Amino acid sequence: MADFDWKKQKIAIGCDHAGFDLKQEIVAYLKKLEIDCYDFGVFDRSPADYPSIAKEVALAVADHEFDKGIIICGSGLGVCIVANKVVGIRAVTCHETYSARMSRTHNDANVLTMGARVIGVDLAKDVVLTWLKTEFEGGRHQVRVSMIEGN
Repeated sequence: MADFDWKKQKIAIGCDHAGFDLKQEIVAYLKKLEIDCYDFGVFDRSPADYPSIAKEVALAVADHEFDKGIIICGSGLGVCIVANKVVGIRAVTCHETYSARMSRTHNDANVLTMGARVIGVDLAKDVVLTWLKTEFEGGRHQVRVSMIEGN
């Protein structure tokens, strides 16, 4: 995609209470990068059930209101499971840049999940940046993504 401008993406972001602090860091980072993002919450550390937020972010991406989504919980795993139940979502949990890059080039992942209890702030920023900047390669990978989507 010659016209891919990674900074023009609209990002939906959300978390549960365990992911609140990391989400705040990532939102600030996205703003610093001048990337448009909308925060679906939560907005404090009060106990919250991650399925509600994960589903809300995933639906917003699936409905094409946002280009991509980022969801953060304690491990990154529960929110990934929830997001992948939404038709049209290809969510991945990444805690290092190689998986982030491969999830985009080969799988056209549209939701990134991370675990605040697993990854540090600086590495999380690197993962987000890698994930956002990486384009989908298409070609033989599009065939496989179509198979995932049931086409």
